[in-house]
Amino acid sequence: MSRTESNPEHYVAPVETATVKVDAVRIDAKRSNLWLDAWRDLRRRPMFWVSAFFVLLIVVVAIAPSLFTNVPPNNGCQLANSNGGPESGHPLGFTRQGCDVYSRIIWGTRTSLIVGVLATAIGTIIGMVMGAFAGFYGGWLDSFLSRVGDIFFTIPYIIAAIVVMSVMPVRNEIVLAFAIGGFAWAATARIMRAEILRVKQADFVMGAEAVGLSRFRTLLVHVLPNAMAPVIVVATLSLGAAIVAESVLSFLGVGLGGSTMSWGNDISQAQTSIRTAPMALFWPSLALTLTVLAFITLGELLRDAVDPKARAQR
Repeated sequence: MSRTESNPEHYVAPVETATVKVDAVRIDAKRSNLWLDAWRDLRRRPMFWVSAFFVLLIVVVAIAPSLFTNVPPNNGCQLANSNGGPESGHPLGFTRQGCDVYSRIIWGTRTSLIVGVLATAIGTIIGMVMGAFAGFYGGWLDSFLSRVGDIFFTIPYIIAAIVVMSVMPVRNEIVLAFAIGGFAWAATARIMRAEILRVKQADFVMGAEAVGLSRFRTLLVHVLPNAMAPVIVVATLSLGAAIVAESVLSFLGVGLGGSTMSWGNDISQAQTSIRTAPMALFWPSLALTLTVLAFITLGELLRDAVDPKARAQR
């Protein structure tokens, strides 16, 4: 056998210069996170803009009612105008005491919104604290806080607020807000606990503890910010419920005083003359309905927007 046959030459293909493409981050790509995706979804929905407009209008009226009326809600009352109809400068007529209906509705917006915001903030803060500690630390603390939440969950907060306001010597917006929010936190606590249980299983929580971060700081810095989305949605929905609760308590006579500008007070005072002057009852009822509907609609839209499954089904 010849040398050529025993050691055949190997064919080597020519090396061609090729451009190696490596995965790179696209600088022009849109950033994406939970709130950006929610905003992109919300801005395409007409009902969001309608509800947001009404909410913004309500907030502006509550902050600066003098921009919308220059008629004093109480000082300008004259019995000669009792149950009077609309006239120049008084587009919605007068109450039984001769007060301007439009002016009382405008000034009553501040009272309803202050009580609603304070009650929602109190209930949300208590619910966040209870749910966060119960879900993150677990064990006996979870069992204890969960049983406390179950007790408050079985108590109708409107009935509890009626009892509290009946025995309180002072009735103002802060006391009424504590009476409502102090018993309305159980639902928020349940939602926060469930979300904390989900978030604390994430890898970044384990990494934070691995680098020596204390458990409380891990909860405060890493877990809570990633569990806030459903709580914000619930707070938006609870704001409408708190406004209704304030009006109900004022209507029953255990809320704010009769001289305070409140839609509940106006509805309560107008019910006695519903047959002779129904519009004095209709206008504050309409203002209450539109306000609550605006906040509830905004909360429902926000809940759908932060839920990826709900966005995928549309």
